[in-house]
This record gives sequence, C-alpha cells and structure tokens, in this order.
Amino acid sequence: MLILKDDLLRFSQSIGSAMLSLHRLDYVGNETVNNIRNVQAKYNLPSSVQFCKECVMSNQRPRITFNKEGVCSACEFSSKKKMIDWAQRELELIDLCNKFRSKSGDYDVIVPCSGGKDGSFVAHQLKHQFGMNPLTVTWSPLKKSAIGVRNLDNFIQSGFNHIQGTANPKVTQKLTRLAFTELGDPFQPFIYGQSNFPLEISVRFQIPLIMYGENGEVEYGGDMKNADRPTRDVTDRDNHYFSGLPPEFWLKHGIKLGELRPFLSPEFAKIQENRTEIHFMSYYKHWDPQENFYYAQKNTGFIPNSERSEGTYSKYASLDDEIDGFHYYLSYIKFGIGRTTSDAAHEIRDGKISREEGVSLVKKYDHEWPKKYLNEFLQFCKITENEIEEVIDSWRSPHLWKLEEGQWQLRKAVWH
Repeated sequence: MLILKDDLLRFSQSIGSAMLSLHRLDYVGNETVNNIRNVQAKYNLPSSVQFCKECVMSNQRPRITFNKEGVCSACEFSSKKKMIDWAQRELELIDLCNKFRSKSGDYDVIVPCSGGKDGSFVAHQLKHQFGMNPLTVTWSPLKKSAIGVRNLDNFIQSGFNHIQGTANPKVTQKLTRLAFTELGDPFQPFIYGQSNFPLEISVRFQIPLIMYGENGEVEYGGDMKNADRPTRDVTDRDNHYFSGLPPEFWLKHGIKLGELRPFLSPEFAKIQENRTEIHFMSYYKHWDPQENFYYAQKNTGFIPNSERSEGTYSKYASLDDEIDGFHYYLSYIKFGIGRTTSDAAHEIRDGKISREEGVSLVKKYDHEWPKKYLNEFLQFCKITENEIEEVIDSWRSPHLWKLEEGQWQLRKAVWH
C-alpha cells in the first residue's frame, strides 16, 4: 500500500499536524519508515469497519469473514454447532482413543495444559471418561503469575504426569522485547513454545496424538478451512499463530540459531515419521469456556482470580502470565478488538449474555490499560514508559484511529 501526498494531507487534517511532527508516515510498499506500521496492509484488513449483527466482533479480526447478512463466520459456526450430533462426535472420539490407546500402559496422548480451565477439562476428560493415559505439557509463561502457578500445581496434584519446557530466560526477554517492538505482540515468543513444544515432546516420546482444546480459528473467527474436521495441518501454525513469522525470522534481528532452538519445531520429516496428529477437543465435545471453568473447578482444583482480569470482565480465563494484558491491549490497538470483545462475542454465541450486554461490556472494559503489571513488564523488556507509548502509537492504523483533543479515539466502535 503506497500513501501519496494527497492521502497524507487528508490524514494530517484528521489527526492534527502535531502527530505528523512526531511520526512521519512514509510507507514504501508494505514496509515502514520511522517506526510507523502499515497495519492494514500487513494483516490484509478491510478499509471499512463492520460489526457482526449477532455478536460484537468486527471484520478487523484477521481472516474472519462475514456473510451477506452481516453475520461473522464464528457466529455462523456457532449456529451450525446446534445442528451437530454430539453423540456421534463422541463415538468418533472413542474410535480415536481406541486407535491410539497404549496396550502397555505407556503415554498415549499429549495434552498441552497450563493448569487453566480448558486444558484441565481436556486432560481430565481423556483420562477419566475415555481411559487414556495423557502426558500433559506446559510451555513456561513469559512471566508466571501467582494464580497461574497455583492452578498448575493444583492440576498436577489432581493426578497428572507433567513436563514443563522453559527456554533461557535472557533469550526469552530479548525475544519478548523484539516481538513487542517489531510485531506489536510481546506474547509471540510464548506462542512459539506453546505451539512447538508439544510437537517436540510428541516426536521425542513417540506419542503421535496431541489433543488441544478449542480450534481458535473456528471458535473465535478466522480461517474456516478446518471447521468440519477434527485436525489441523502442522503447517497451519505459521499463518494462524505466528503472524506469518516463524521463530527463524528473528535471526536477522540478532538472535542466534542456538538461542532459538527451544522455540523451534522438530524437523518436519521427523513429525511425519512419527505420524503426529493434532486434534481439537472442540470438534468432539460442545465447547463452552464457562462450563469448562465449572468442570475444572470441580475436578482439578482450578481457582479463578479474586478480581476480574484487566481489559475484560471475567475472572477465569488466561490467568497464568503477567504479560497477558499487554498481548490483549496490543490487539485492541492494532485491530480495535480487545479482550472484552473476544470474551463477550463467545459468551453471546453461547447464550450466556445478550448482544446488548456485550456491547455495554465492550464499551466499559475493552480500552482498559493493563497497569497492574506495568512495572513487571517494563523490567522484563528493559523498556521505559515513553518507549512503550511510542511503540503502541506506531501500531495505530489511521483507518481505525483518530486523534481528537489530544486523545486517541476509535473511528468506529460497536456502540456507535
């Protein structure tokens, strides 16, 4: 996308010349100059913002689609779920377990689990309802929270074998800072490990079956190519989870290959040789995050937070990392979609709240700055508050944001 002088003039009129004196908007193709990002081109975002007529999600979520009635793909899928024969799907799960069940008592399924509600639900169901012997695996959070540590301990103590992977903390800190400044998402190093560590354990222990919780692309809106299948291709991860930038991308930013090794996937040939299959429990079981919370609370000692998470109204989701809040806040900046939008959209589809309630919650909480762990984030990334503000503002796309009386405002919000 090339911005011409006329476009710059219109843009300067809309946000004020003061901001242009701080950040020059010199786009060359899809590249950036002077630290201003072409977010719209990078993520292929529509120029006009549209909100789903059934939930609160917008068309700015990467890879989401809307039908001609103005309903998002996640809501379409949610309606389709009501027609699924879940008893038949359970029979498919039984067949899958019979196919992979160990006859010698060895591990027969890998379940990625941080001790949160969803992974705990999956692991407990597979072990106690379907007679499997899961090996649960966790990729260490960037900065562990106290409630996260306690929930993981409770989960393990409820009767599970467990392996945790941890990379060199100094390398993780460097990657986190780089991902924050260059990708607008400090969480990306964790996502690398979360995706690739279970593959590493699958190959190393020769356990071909990996069972995740929900297929986020399908449940929250995105690439719907796997909507009617229980699996995904290993190679889907680069576009679905890595923003098209695998760990090797950071070599050109000074990270050495040896330092990246814990974040890398096993060689593809070894994955094929192991016949690794990635499945989603949400294909086999009706997926309801709130019901998973009740289940985990009862069966694996899961404890919700004592207060709501910043940026949303819930107390029981994504609790294990102190840097979580900045991941969700940067999503709000880049796409106009914060943590409340994602939570409320799913709860609307699940019939827990109305769209009207969802809109009110988004207006109240979506914009909230994650101040609780700000000092921890500054220390972890070795960055100043001024630098944070500069990075954040560099990810504000002019098709989403405008500056009015010194305050950034969304051009279009779900309550407008």
